[in-house]
Amino acid sequence: MAQPPQPEHFLTSEADAGAAFVLESKGKWWHAGFHLTTAIVGPTILSLPYAFKGLGWGLGFTSLTVMGMVTFYAYYLMSKVLEHCEKDGRRHIRFRELAADVLGSGSMFYFVITIQAAINTGIGIGTILLSGECLKIMYSSLSAHGPMKLYHFIAIVTVVMIALSQLPTFHSLRHLNMASLLLSLGYTFIVVGACIHSGLSKISPPKDYSLESSEKARILSAFNSISILAAIYGNGILPEIHATLAPPATGKMVKGLIMCYSVIFVTFYSASFSGYWAFGSKSNSNILKSLMPDDGPALAPEWLLGLAVVFVLLQLLAIGQVYSQVAYDIIEKQSADVNQGIFSKRNFVPRLVLRSLYMIFCGFMASMLPFFGDINAVVGAIGFIPLDFVLPMLLYNMSFKPPKSSPTYLINMAIIVIFTSAGLMGTYSSVRKLILDANHFKLFSDDVTD
Repeated sequence: MAQPPQPEHFLTSEADAGAAFVLESKGKWWHAGFHLTTAIVGPTILSLPYAFKGLGWGLGFTSLTVMGMVTFYAYYLMSKVLEHCEKDGRRHIRFRELAADVLGSGSMFYFVITIQAAINTGIGIGTILLSGECLKIMYSSLSAHGPMKLYHFIAIVTVVMIALSQLPTFHSLRHLNMASLLLSLGYTFIVVGACIHSGLSKISPPKDYSLESSEKARILSAFNSISILAAIYGNGILPEIHATLAPPATGKMVKGLIMCYSVIFVTFYSASFSGYWAFGSKSNSNILKSLMPDDGPALAPEWLLGLAVVFVLLQLLAIGQVYSQVAYDIIEKQSADVNQGIFSKRNFVPRLVLRSLYMIFCGFMASMLPFFGDINAVVGAIGFIPLDFVLPMLLYNMSFKPPKSSPTYLINMAIIVIFTSAGLMGTYSSVRKLILDANHFKLFSDDVTD
């Protein structure tokens, strides 16, 4: 069946510098695997025990497994939609253009770009904040009463991020993201070993796996935890990662997904089990904080925990760059000249200035708003659930038009309904918790607030 005419601004033009430079298509399938793993498997996995304390053992592992299965399925469907459009002569390299084309809606274009911008900027701010916190942890271990504050370390990280931001293309991050994959395995194994050591030690805090006392509080806490899991599994830039593949892209993204989810299986389950087993309902939003409490000795060898902090810090630098690619693409689509070289003065100077300003903005916001745990849940509910748990199924049904009585159509619609409901409940519970915790927040605080 013939496709309706597509609005010009939904499709990539030959003069699109964002496509030609930032999203150049030169990668192999394993490069996509590196990018996907960096986009999903990050230090947020250290929040998994914290998410479990709102769910408990049974519901926690059930939710973790269901989220993993649904997100893999969703990303697989999205890769099939991208390949379908490409075979039809409509190659899409951006999530917003794909959604607008398949759904035939200019408003969907702006909905997706708004959600993407919020997620990616939030992650950019979060990576700088957590990187600054890692530096502060290392500094405090060497000089407990030193004069440097959190915002000093955030400034240091921002300068490093500005330097890394000058890597001109998404493809140029491939080696950085391979290192990121190895770093995620490294600090996960360290944290798992540290949690087991802590759980078996005599100075370990008593284990308590009880949930909230009232039924309403348990329900809201559970949905807040589900929102955190959605954020941890979330990846709102799969079409942009798909764009980095050298054509033909058929089948390559699936191989990349298998690589990514192999790492997810190893890291997510081991971190969840060991961290929740060791700390239960006392789990911190970052399990490293549970292992290094402010009011007592470290619960594992300090040198080992310090190595984990270094690994986390180095990976955060890669994650910040991966999620900044959407912003760079938007910036350079408007500012760069595709008819001149990527390193020409005409393109280098605007890239240096505009990317630096973007990173400075993220660094300033990280200094001003050092709140992580509650914001992570809000981002998961409002941002990742519609992009990763709703739109892929809708795009597949609209593109391939499976019969309404077919299992594929029914499964897709069930996922849409269930996760839309979960997203609404998660939004309510996470925003409610954010408001309740607001009195603990302090602008330009010297500590990251959970």
